[in-house]
Amino acid sequence: MTTADTYTIADELSAIDYCYEQGWTDGLPVVPPARERVERFLMAAGRPPEEVVARHPATGRACNVQSAAINAVMAGCLPQYFPTVLAALEAMNEDAYNFHGSTASTGGSTPVVVVSGDIRDEIDMNASVNVFGPGNRANATIGRAVRLIIMNVFQMIPGVSDRSTTGWPGKYACCIAENILNSPWEPLHESLGFPPEVSTATVFAASGFYNIENHYTSNPEALLDTFADAMASLGALTDGQSLVVMSPEHAEIAASGGMSRQDVQAYLFEHADRDRDTMERIGKWPEGQPLDGLAERPFDMSENRFHRGRSADDILLVVAGGEAGGHSAFLPSWSRGRNSIYQTKAIGVCLDC
Repeated sequence: MTTADTYTIADELSAIDYCYEQGWTDGLPVVPPARERVERFLMAAGRPPEEVVARHPATGRACNVQSAAINAVMAGCLPQYFPTVLAALEAMNEDAYNFHGSTASTGGSTPVVVVSGDIRDEIDMNASVNVFGPGNRANATIGRAVRLIIMNVFQMIPGVSDRSTTGWPGKYACCIAENILNSPWEPLHESLGFPPEVSTATVFAASGFYNIENHYTSNPEALLDTFADAMASLGALTDGQSLVVMSPEHAEIAASGGMSRQDVQAYLFEHADRDRDTMERIGKWPEGQPLDGLAERPFDMSENRFHRGRSADDILLVVAGGEAGGHSAFLPSWSRGRNSIYQTKAIGVCLDC
């Protein structure tokens, strides 16, 4: 679905079935994209329908504002969500994100959309209890709109061009908001260099979800060692980037010793590592390969250590989730190496909301 073709269907239930027949769904029913619905989204965006917001380098397909609006309607979005969908697409369009690899690889990634800024409250996103779970329309449908666009516009079809070995439920939709009200640190978008009044969408290509549980310690370093251990899991360890979603309870403990967001990132980078012998033994680094000339690899040249990522800046640290509970999350990047870098874009103003 790359053009605004018009179809005449007897009723909405028949239209839902028609969408199934055309292969335009993710397996769940979609909202029929009636013309008047799509037009409301275009008015909210305030951008020309034909303006291209993202291209897929391998398929050669382009997504314009109108195609994005059609799929956002199908996903169940409201018009006021649409600028966030567009910002996510623009982030994915950056070369460093690797749009094709992240949608085609056996690694089975999903674009995790992290929203920071006042728009969170303006469109009533969930940043608190059950932040990765069901129950919030904005979170669910923004993430789903991105997936439908990947499938319907860019034709990255599961089992055909999307070659995920196992996939994971986040591939239906994965969109969260930052819980800045219960965070001890500055908002994510400000830490990334955006003005306080500008809301942002950050997109991270994640391959899965690790629950990090620690209910018992109040020691910042002991808590962060729990995170670092998960991040250095042999099943997940690469030099790719990381998304760490820290619950407010864990964030307060981490900050209680005076640690800033940057201090936490630095600690995790330093301690989320393995020795070279272990990496060679499990086959994640060719045995006997010399360290000479490996500046592009995350080894500590003096200690023969392999780190998660190449610097502390490779850890995207976000506070989100319920105020109570010693549970946080680590999401590794999708590839076996460093093939996707998270991207952030400003979210435009909804002009007709």
